[in-house]
Amino acid sequence: MRSVDGIIFDVDGTLWDSTNVVERAWNKAIADSGIRNVSVTAADLRSLFGLPMDDIIMAIMPDEPEDVRHRFKPLCFSYEHEFLDRESGDVYPGLENALKALSRHHELFIVSNCQAGYIELFFKKTGYGKYFKDYVCPGDTGLLKADNIKYITQKHGLQAPVYVGDTHMDEEASRQAGVRFVFADYGFGHSIDPDYTIASPEDLISAISSL
Repeated sequence: MRSVDGIIFDVDGTLWDSTNVVERAWNKAIADSGIRNVSVTAADLRSLFGLPMDDIIMAIMPDEPEDVRHRFKPLCFSYEHEFLDRESGDVYPGLENALKALSRHHELFIVSNCQAGYIELFFKKTGYGKYFKDYVCPGDTGLLKADNIKYITQKHGLQAPVYVGDTHMDEEASRQAGVRFVFADYGFGHSIDPDYTIASPEDLISAISSL
């Protein structure tokens, strides 16, 4: 099997945890949208992050009419960006050491099911954009994760990439895209049959040499 020539990362649950901040932002958006008897917790978000945004909103407010959800969506994006720009998410320990070491010999990328501007905000708050060659999300392409993994793979001519994520949805997207999957066990979700499991970002350094 060919050695790894590209490492593609998820964001939430893999690079950082923004859910405590996003909880406050989304609850303000809910209130300011005039939606009653609906709220969201960080735990709720950890169980939902990784899904397409419309699916997350439907899960949070399944009984609200479509026009209410439609009105809420841009407001939650706006408040989320505002709150994270002010407060920032929590980067996982050892992440920068891992990115620095891995980027010396591999091209690094990000593919996430987030809205446009979220990955750029992660770069702004952490300063880690210098380690990544490219990134993409549905807000940029209109495509979901599996197709965006294929997009990055084809755009950069990758022959043996891996995807690093923290949920079974990430695992399924990797399989659909035809790339190997590394499960970040320190994140939000679970995996069924990953190609490799890591307990911390720094574990990825040895994992890549083993794949």
